[in-house]
Amino acid sequence: MRFKRVYIEISNICNLNCPFCVPSTRPRRSMDEVQFRHIIRQVAPYTQYVYFHIKGEPLLHPLLALFLDICEENGLQVNLTTNGTLLYRVEDMLLSKNALRQVNFSLHSLPFHNTEEGEQEFYNDLDLTGAENYVRTIARFAKRAARERKKFSVLRLWNLDGQRETNADSRAAMEWLEEEFPKAGNLTEKMKDHRSLMLEPGIFLSWEEEFVWPSIKNPYVSDEGICQGTRGMLGILADGTVVPCCLDANGEAPLGNLFRESLSDIVESEYFSRVARNFDQRHVTLPLCRHCTYRARFDKISKKEEALAEEAEPF
Repeated sequence: MRFKRVYIEISNICNLNCPFCVPSTRPRRSMDEVQFRHIIRQVAPYTQYVYFHIKGEPLLHPLLALFLDICEENGLQVNLTTNGTLLYRVEDMLLSKNALRQVNFSLHSLPFHNTEEGEQEFYNDLDLTGAENYVRTIARFAKRAARERKKFSVLRLWNLDGQRETNADSRAAMEWLEEEFPKAGNLTEKMKDHRSLMLEPGIFLSWEEEFVWPSIKNPYVSDEGICQGTRGMLGILADGTVVPCCLDANGEAPLGNLFRESLSDIVESEYFSRVARNFDQRHVTLPLCRHCTYRARFDKISKKEEALAEEAEPF
């Protein structure tokens, strides 16, 4: 069995407290070098791509550079998701790491960012002020990453409402991006009809509606439908718990724990196989998934369309 992606939560600690991100009910925890090496040895036979993401801010982890080197040693490419507020600390390091393939920036974090002292000193050198610092610094990193190192960047505005409208902060961010990427055109207009747009080669802007993080405490949705969880993806929390996808923020659908058992034992178990097999047949086994509205986005997709969409997905 191979997975298109495996999410590894190197830490569940974040420097922000954004209201769109579900509060964690788990103890604060970060992987150390021994734990991370163990996880990577377990994961390497099953995927080519690992994602530093579930909860937490990966740029906050003091061993991030080492973790990227460990991934390179094991032939793995890394995509990481960040709010981008700490980019000024690690920009050159990130660009130097061969294992890093892509950085996803959650630009919808903009209204909840308080500039810290060291960050302001960095911005002063760039002669920038206010929230514009944050957006333009990310845009300029993305240009350096694409042009100098052939790395991808995805700038995410995942806060649209049901009418595909967004807030004033995001509209301001798009105005600054229009100045940074003048060939992109009017982004506020394009947002209404596009889910993603290439700003220039290697740099993408992604729009999505704000979603509700799944929880067993949420209203029941259905026991029918599809998902890539256990089929195309897995998640591993900071305490080693294996979960079906990157949205199980509080480990409500545990499938095993890599600090107590091997990944091969977990994915080859009858329980895991049954969960994946039932998804193939559009039957939802896990209680958490029966309460997941994000999964319901794909309920009307045929198996053929699902396969084509998964194959075509670049990131």
